[in-house]
Amino acid sequence: MFSIVLTFLGLSSLLGLLAKFAFADGDFTLMRSGHAKREEVEDKVVWITGASRGIGEILSKQFARLGAKLILSARNEAELERVKAELVGKHVPDGIQVLPMDLSSGESSLIEAVKKAESFFPGVDYLVHNAAYERPKSLAIDVTEDALKATFNVNVFGTITLTRLLAPFMLKRGKGHFVVISSAAGKTPSPGQAVYSASKYAVNGYFHSLRSELCKKGIKVTVVCPGPIETSNGTGAGSSPEDTVSGKRVSSERCAELTIVAATHGLKEAWISNQPVLAVMYLVQYLPTIGYWLLDKVGANRVEAAANKGNVYSLGLLFRQKKKVT
Repeated sequence: MFSIVLTFLGLSSLLGLLAKFAFADGDFTLMRSGHAKREEVEDKVVWITGASRGIGEILSKQFARLGAKLILSARNEAELERVKAELVGKHVPDGIQVLPMDLSSGESSLIEAVKKAESFFPGVDYLVHNAAYERPKSLAIDVTEDALKATFNVNVFGTITLTRLLAPFMLKRGKGHFVVISSAAGKTPSPGQAVYSASKYAVNGYFHSLRSELCKKGIKVTVVCPGPIETSNGTGAGSSPEDTVSGKRVSSERCAELTIVAATHGLKEAWISNQPVLAVMYLVQYLPTIGYWLLDKVGANRVEAAANKGNVYSLGLLFRQKKKVT
């Protein structure tokens, strides 16, 4: 009788866990972390790239509500000023600085950006790497050299260069935190986004290595991997510009909220996504044979769905039969 009760309790716990997972929008560790720790952000200096729209804009507003001082960067200065104007009045104007910057502009330009950032406040506590470049979905062999260079110049070379230039200032103070908005495409293959996926794999490898090298010197790294995210312009991390009808997505507000939770709790990596992408990430991580088999099944169908502006995250892609040519 006792063993039957234990078995029943075990099955109930398992079913409860599966139910939570089915409706989760983040990995298990992230979901258990609770709310953002205000004390980790208040009066801290947060530099956000890609802050003129989308997740970057929402992150700016949420960090500001937690009492952070902000440096807002992007290429579009007018849009940065708009974001700042929306924050001024609710927060101290001197606590919000605009720093126009193009990550693909080269090292000399980024050196000047770091100097300016360090002159605004006595040191940058958080650098949130949110800026990214992504082209519409296409076959891996169809990607042009220009698209390849444009993607890597921003997502990899510019991001790494900015980190390399700012890190010495953090090391001198003995503290600093890099928060990297990567992508689910940096954890699993992403048919139709091969170059974008490759750039995010590269970023993940660099920043996890950086953390291992510098963690004992006060440097923290949090890599955030969002799946499909809904933003005001219909795009977001893990999505493409043409992909605006892909079913239910995590909102940009929720993505920003969970990103700050992950950062303030010092998580090394966090996954943010609804199903089925979240389940695929777990399969590729822990059961790669099954995960890669699933992705191989949907690969061609996903590219076709993107071309037709369809749902590229649908489970139906597993069962769609390729049309016969007559």
